[in-house]
Amino acid sequence: QVQLVESGGGLAQAGGSLRLSCVASGDTFSRYGMGWFRQAPGKAREFVATISRRGDSRYYSDSVKGRFTISRDNTKNTVELQMNSLKAEDTAVYYCAATTAIIAEQVASYDYWGQGTQVTVSS
Repeated sequence: QVQLVESGGGLAQAGGSLRLSCVASGDTFSRYGMGWFRQAPGKAREFVATISRRGDSRYYSDSVKGRFTISRDNTKNTVELQMNSLKAEDTAVYYCAATTAIIAEQVASYDYWGQGTQVTVSS
C-alpha cells in the first residue's frame, strides 16, 4: 500500500508558475506508475499527466501539453509537476495518484490517491 502527500499548491497569477510535489511512502516507489489529476468545482476528475515507473515515458492531456512537465525521482520517492504559463482554467484541486500499471491515463486505473492540493490562478 502507498501513502501519497501533495504539497506546493497555492495562488498564482495567469502566466505564472507553480511546482507541485508528491511524496510517497509505504511501498517500493519504483513499482508504480504515477499520475497527476485535477478536479474543478462541479466537474469530474480529469487526467493531467502521467509518468512511467522508470520515468522514461510521459503523457499529457492536450490542455496542459507544452506548459506542464511531470518528473519523478525514485531515489527520493517523489513525483513533481512543474506548471508554467498558468491559465485561469487550470484552477482546481490537484491530486497525485499511483497505479500498478506501468503508465496510465484513466482515473479508474489508479489505486492510491493523495488528499489533493488547491491551485488557484487569478486572471
